[in-house]
Amino acid sequence: MRTRTALRTHVRRLAVPATLAAGAVLLIAGPASAHVTVQPGQATAGAADQVFAFRVPNESDTASTVEVDVHFPTDHPIASALVGPVAGWTSQVKTTKLTTPIQTDDGPVTDAVSEIIWTGGKIAPGQYQDFTVDFGQLPTDAKQLEFKTLQTYSDGTVVRWIDTPATSGGAEPQHPAPTLDLTAAGSGSTSGSTNVKTTAASGQTTTAASSGDSDDAARVLGGVGVAVGVAGVVLGFLGWRRGGRGSAS
Repeated sequence: MRTRTALRTHVRRLAVPATLAAGAVLLIAGPASAHVTVQPGQATAGAADQVFAFRVPNESDTASTVEVDVHFPTDHPIASALVGPVAGWTSQVKTTKLTTPIQTDDGPVTDAVSEIIWTGGKIAPGQYQDFTVDFGQLPTDAKQLEFKTLQTYSDGTVVRWIDTPATSGGAEPQHPAPTLDLTAAGSGSTSGSTNVKTTAASGQTTTAASSGDSDDAARVLGGVGVAVGVAGVVLGFLGWRRGGRGSAS
C-alpha cells in the first residue's frame, strides 16, 4: 500500500493542473468588464426620431449607482431629446444656446441638449440599467458622437467615462466615453431602435449577466475551463486509486 508521503506527492501533482485551469479561467473572464455604452452604437447621419439607450452597468461589488450624468456633444449638437421614463429615477434635461442654429425639417433650432442627469434611483451591484432617449435629428457633419458620462456611486465614488475610445489597432482606454457611430445614408446600416424601445418599455434594472454577448461568451469559456480543471483532478484521482490497488495486490 502507498505511504502517506506518496499520497501527498500525488495530490500535489494533481493540484498543478487544477491551479493552471483556474488561472486560465481568470485570464478568460478578467477582460469582460462592462462599460457605459450607447445602444445601438450606430445610426444614419441626419436621421431623426430614433430611440437610443445609455446602458449603465454597476461595476462595484458593494455600492449602488445613484446618479448618471450624460453630456451631449455641443460641437455636433443634437436638435432635441425626449427622455423615456425609468421607474424610480428622475431626469433633468439641460440645454445650451447655439451660435449657429440647426436646420431641421421643422425649421431652425436655436437650443440643443447639452446634458441629461438621472437621479433618485439605484443600480445594485451586478446589475445594469438602460436610460432611453428619443433623439431628434442627428448631425450630418460628424462620423462619431461622444457622450461623456459621469457615474456616481452611493459611497461617493465617481467614475468618469470621458476617454476618447481607441481607434483601430489602438489600446482601449480604461474609461472610454459612450460613442455613437454615424454612417452616410444608403450605406445599409441599421439603427436597431425598435429593440431599444422594447427594452425601454419595462423600465427595469436587469442583471449584468445579460448586458452583452462578450460577457456571456467569457462566462461560458470560463465555465468550460473550470469543467476541464475539475475533470483533470477527478481522472487523476481515479488513476491513483487504480495504481494503489494494483500495488497492493
